[in-house]
Amino acid sequence: MENRITVNYQNKPCYDIVFTTDFSSLGKEISDLGFKDRKIAVITDTNVEKLYAKEVCECLSEASDTVVSYAIPAGESNKNLDEIRKIYEFLIERHFDRHDLLIALGGGVVGDMCGFTAATYLRGVSFVQVPTTLLAQTDSSIGGKTGVDLGGVKNMVGAFYMPRLVYMNVNTLNTLSDRQYASGFAEVMKHGLIKDQNFYTWLIENMYEINDKEPDILLEMVMRSCEIKRAVVEKDPTEKGERALLNFGHTLGHAIEKYMNFEMYHGECVALGAIAAAFISWKRQLISMEEYYEIRDMFVPFNLPISIDSVDKEAILDITKSDKKSDSGKIKFVLLKKIGKAFIDDTVTRQEMSDALDELIYIENND
Repeated sequence: MENRITVNYQNKPCYDIVFTTDFSSLGKEISDLGFKDRKIAVITDTNVEKLYAKEVCECLSEASDTVVSYAIPAGESNKNLDEIRKIYEFLIERHFDRHDLLIALGGGVVGDMCGFTAATYLRGVSFVQVPTTLLAQTDSSIGGKTGVDLGGVKNMVGAFYMPRLVYMNVNTLNTLSDRQYASGFAEVMKHGLIKDQNFYTWLIENMYEINDKEPDILLEMVMRSCEIKRAVVEKDPTEKGERALLNFGHTLGHAIEKYMNFEMYHGECVALGAIAAAFISWKRQLISMEEYYEIRDMFVPFNLPISIDSVDKEAILDITKSDKKSDSGKIKFVLLKKIGKAFIDDTVTRQEMSDALDELIYIENND
């Protein structure tokens, strides 16, 4: 089984997204890209290495006699320039040149770090995304965003750098923990909320099958989510306008994530941020109270949080000031006009964000 869609960049075909259920055709895909007999470095993390590194390297041996792997310590806390330097040193010691290839095998952290390495090593080498988590397959592997955290701010240093291919083995989702899987689903739900009400409705109608990871439903969910992401990034590849809609839930979500010292998963924080954004949209009378509560409550059956323990609101609000998406000190906030239609607003006040955080805490204290 294989499906394929093409992502365009500047109105020209740029790279394909391949959807399949194993790694068996990866070597041929790499050869077809023109990397036959070039050196290949598989960049992964210490968790994914145990699951898939050997199998992937064996599949890549069809394309090259020189396939090596490097594992980053797993976790968001290792998404930094110190670890990037270690990857550079690994590549230099093995004499990788600008005609060789990097493979990002793992979740969003691995994809961002490998992509950033590829964008900057020798002023740019090719790389391929092989995402293994739901979050990476439906969101972070598509669109060419790369980067690392700096000073506690997510993705403060990075580049837009397109992969040569995105190769998705959707069966890797079966090895995710329930919490990892749910974290990725937050980004899937986000796509429906900002761009496609029908997809949002489909997700709700198929919640049991999604949670059970039924193969056909899983494939359809990943493909439809990728099609939404593709449409957005094709229109705005370097986030000058519409692509910022993909940050729905991320302004307060990132702030909560940092405040919690990354002890909560990214998608869990995005879910909370999405609820906060929907709350502000309701209070501005953009969506109805019924729509707000439906959005909030629909995260529950997908095992995502809708509340947080008592927190230092002022500390979280202060963190939003350093959000990299701010413009001249104004925070770009994504709100909903209705389910399936989002817009960018730079007038959201600190008080509105504070009230939204109160709502998150209020839920827990009264449920």
